Amino acid sequence: MKVLTMEQGSPEWLAARAGKVTASRINDVMAAKSTAAYRDYRAQIVAEILTGQPQESGFTNAAMQWGTEQEKFARAEYEMFCAWTVDEVGLVIHPTIEQGAASPDGLVSTDGLVEIKCPKTATHLQTLVDKKQPRQYENQMLWQMACTGRQWCDFVSYDPRLPEDLQLFVHRFDRDQERIDAIEEAVKQFLTEVNEMIDKIKEKK
Repeated sequence: MKVLTMEQGSPEWLAARAGKVTASRINDVMAAKSTAAYRDYRAQIVAEILTGQPQESGFTNAAMQWGTEQEKFARAEYEMFCAWTVDEVGLVIHPTIEQGAASPDGLVSTDGLVEIKCPKTATHLQTLVDKKQPRQYENQMLWQMACTGRQWCDFVSYDPRLPEDLQLFVHRFDRDQERIDAIEEAVKQFLTEVNEMIDKIKEKK
């Protein structure tokens, strides 16, 4: 596992991610090619490769700031729940796709990961009702497993505004190699298009 050890969110981390397909944007890669999400992310990666600079807007709202602030408390609660220490990492490079990477919220034991969400209360309550991770995060966790070689990822939802027995939700999401293979193929095709776009831009008129 190729791990770059820098603090997530730091300028060094943002620079290391530039030009790479990351887990937080994997749903954009898996979207239909006709969608704005796919095209915009492809353009972002192209721009990052051409400039060597991250192109993310840095936009944050109150809900996002809340989630960032609560993550360390959620991690501590999860560690008590599972009786394991979570090892934080910076950026993990995919073993065979150099332009692919992921930043899991932590490595757990010898085979696991943890993905932590601290959402608004309505979202957390719906997760308690559903008793599993929201589907929108599955590709993200699978790509993290692809990059790290890990076999499972514990999805954690945390909301300290609720009664204590309802604050922490944990659900284990196991590796699905068939789905990972499909994601890897999609990433390779996406990066092929990225490189083709760069070649066209650099073509002499």
